[in-house]
Amino acid sequence: MLLAVARHDDKAYGLLVLDDVSAARGRQYSVGAIYTTLSRLEAKGLLSSRITEPLPMRGGRARRQYRLTAEARTVLNAERDSALQRWTGEPQWGLA
Repeated sequence: MLLAVARHDDKAYGLLVLDDVSAARGRQYSVGAIYTTLSRLEAKGLLSSRITEPLPMRGGRARRQYRLTAEARTVLNAERDSALQRWTGEPQWGLA
């Protein structure tokens, strides 16, 4: 979920994240599951959000856009490093 938000920088919103996560995981998620998870990540301090102006069309609605916090960037970087270590076979923490 954090990676999906990171891919869209400051332009990530619920349905865009839903499409990304569903495509990456190969299954369809419900809108409610995505918004619940985004809300929980925001409560944990990993995301921040803001409400946009309504879309410039008749009946256009405002969107809640999400962005990563500094803490979330740290988490993603640590996860990337851990995945790279698993792929390269190099031991963690310098142990042989």
